[in-house]
Formats: sequence, C-alpha cells, structure tokens
Amino acid sequence: MIKDITLGQYFPGNSVVHRMDPRYKIIISGLFIVMLFIGDSAVCLEVGAVFTAMALILSQIPVKMILRSLKPIIPIILFTSFFNLFLITGGIPLFEWKFIKITDTAVHTTVFMIVRVILLISGTSLLTYTTSPIALTDAIERLLGPLKKIRVPVHDLAMMMTIALRFIPTLIEETDKIISAQKARGVDFEGGKLMDKVKSVIPIIIPLFVSAVRRAGELATAMECRCYQGDRGRTKMCQLKSSAADYIALIITMMFLAAVIFINIVN
Repeated sequence: MIKDITLGQYFPGNSVVHRMDPRYKIIISGLFIVMLFIGDSAVCLEVGAVFTAMALILSQIPVKMILRSLKPIIPIILFTSFFNLFLITGGIPLFEWKFIKITDTAVHTTVFMIVRVILLISGTSLLTYTTSPIALTDAIERLLGPLKKIRVPVHDLAMMMTIALRFIPTLIEETDKIISAQKARGVDFEGGKLMDKVKSVIPIIIPLFVSAVRRAGELATAMECRCYQGDRGRTKMCQLKSSAADYIALIITMMFLAAVIFINIVN
C-alpha cells in the first residue's frame, strides 16, 4: 500500500500537458476543482469526467499510474461511504431493517461523493505528474508575486510547498524501508487486537521522524553550502513563457466550467 502512494512524484515526458506553462496548469487545476464541487447533478459530473479523460489522454500518463494513485484512498472512500449510507436520512427508503434504513438520498450522496473524489484525485494528480518541482516552485512564486508588495515572503512559501511535495515520495520510500526492517526484527503489523496494531505503529513513526529531521538538516546544510539566500539576487535558468497551447487549454477549461454553471442554472 505504501508503494502505491504516488503523490508528489514527477514523471518526465514530452506530451502536450508536460510542455504547458506550469502557471496555467496550476490555474486550470484550481478551475477543475471548482468545476467538480459546484456541480450538483450527474450531468455536471459527466462533464467533469470528460474533462478528466481529455487531460489524461493528452498527458500520456499510463492509466495504471492513475489507478495506483487511487488505491491508497480506497479505505477512506469505503469508510466515508459506509457512514453516508447509514447516517444520511430523508428521501424514499430503499432498504429498511430494524434501526437500519438506507434511502435514495443516501445512495445518491454516496455515489456522488465517490465519483467526485475519484475525478478529483485523477485530475489534480496530473499537476505533479507532469510538472517538475523546480518548475512548480517558479510557477507558484510567479502567481503569488503580487503579494510581495505587502511583504509576504512569496519565495519562501513557494520553496516550502515544493520541498514538502518533493519529499513525499522520499518519506514514503523511507517508511517502506522501516516497515521491512521492523518486520525482519519480528514486529507484527497485521495480527493482534486493535490496540496492538496501534502500538505497532510507534516503531515506524519514531525512526521516520528521526530520518525526516536528519534529512531536513542535510538539506539545510546543502543549501547553505551553495550560498542559498532566498530570492535575493537570484536568477532563473529557465524563464516561464506562455504559448498558444496554454491559452487554448485555459479557454477550454473555462468553457467546461461555464457548461457546469449553465447546467446548474437550468436544473
């Protein structure tokens, strides 16, 4: 399960999505999230599904990679769906036995939630899959640039967010190594009661915390050795430039968003 977490990973490529300006990809991702959450009908989700399918095809990211990104959230989806089915009241009863009652409203809400989360993870994952950490840092810094006028440390915020994203795969790999090492020492992570499983997490958390602190210190030392001083006098090797493909992608996204808004108004 740990190896299936692909959040923050970058997969090099030469697709249309890979070549897009990262600033536009961030904006499009934000509009996509708005598109999914303002839609309150099945047709709106279908529009979002079409947009997601188009983005996946153009990005040339393997479908199995998207499925891997969805695998870790399956327990959360099942847990949330269970409570939605049995705790949401109202509507026409579809199943009723003693104190258990499932209504059409509960089923509709549960299915709606599952599809929305799957589309959300599938679509937004493309941002990190197709954008390198350095390009992502530059894009965030440029988008937040106006905040510098009110003395907001934009560069520092962008750097912290990118470093956090960059080290997610590293910490996941480290966690997998710690689990394998603890299993070799006889730690049982699967058997026992609930409290035993909770206690078995401690041999993972403590070494992982120590490793994270050590890596943070090594990173700080490496940045100091390279005379890193934030954005003071800093230049960029690659300048962000917009292209026709970026404008077209933004226009298409806004058209999809407008379609969802129109469907909401009509319904």
